[in-house]
Amino acid sequence: MSYISVSTWSLHRLLGPLRWTVWNAVDGTHETRIQEQPNVITLLELPAEAAKRGYAAVEICHFHFPATDTEYLLRLHAAFSAAGVSLDTLLLDYGDLTSADGRRAAADLALAKKWTDVAAACGARQIRIIAGEAPPTDEEALRRSASALGELSEYGDARGVRVVTENFKPLTSTGASSFRLLELTGRKVGFITDFGNYGGTTKYEEIALLSPHSVSVHAKASFDEDGMPDEAEFRRCLDASRQSGFDGAYVLIYDGPGDMWEGLERVRRIVEPYAKS
Repeated sequence: MSYISVSTWSLHRLLGPLRWTVWNAVDGTHETRIQEQPNVITLLELPAEAAKRGYAAVEICHFHFPATDTEYLLRLHAAFSAAGVSLDTLLLDYGDLTSADGRRAAADLALAKKWTDVAAACGARQIRIIAGEAPPTDEEALRRSASALGELSEYGDARGVRVVTENFKPLTSTGASSFRLLELTGRKVGFITDFGNYGGTTKYEEIALLSPHSVSVHAKASFDEDGMPDEAEFRRCLDASRQSGFDGAYVLIYDGPGDMWEGLERVRRIVEPYAKS
């Protein structure tokens, strides 16, 4: 059954500092780089605010977590439960399971498991893990990614968290490579289709190909300098998804200028009829 959700990326100028994960190739370690942003609302306050604004679910980017200790994660879990809002997906926004640097590939796999533990502790239903940064035509990279995602899927299943991936970064930048990856995982891994991450003349065919296999679509439009969406193009994406048989969460994405809640409402006006049909 379709419903409306929102990604914390759509509120990234409201939720405080962004904590980006980066790979230090010299030391062979992960580092966190802080990007300051206004802290208008805390992550703990977000579930109640989302409920007040009529959202059924939220997806949280990993860089929005101010802490990952057990006490904080339990408080976040409780905040979602109290608000009656589903924490659908933790979006791990870093990782390259196909890295030619074996040290990094192993470290990124371990990091994905750590964030799967975080997802379980805070009550997330799913974790989105990046498939890889190798070219989409690299069959061996697709196989390596499928193997790693399969291992992560088993790890997640044991903790009540489903592993999904997305058409995000080079490996899954085409419909063909995305579909091939799902085949190689035996369809054990779920998928998210992001409207903004396919392009060119085959964009709408690719959206239609992957949407039926997706737990959610990232409903992302193109915006002008005033934050107004290209409605005609956006509807082509929505039509391609709905006509393919998609029946999951429409996750609203707004990253344009101005008030982010107002920008989301402009997107919502277009998407809402699709979620209700």
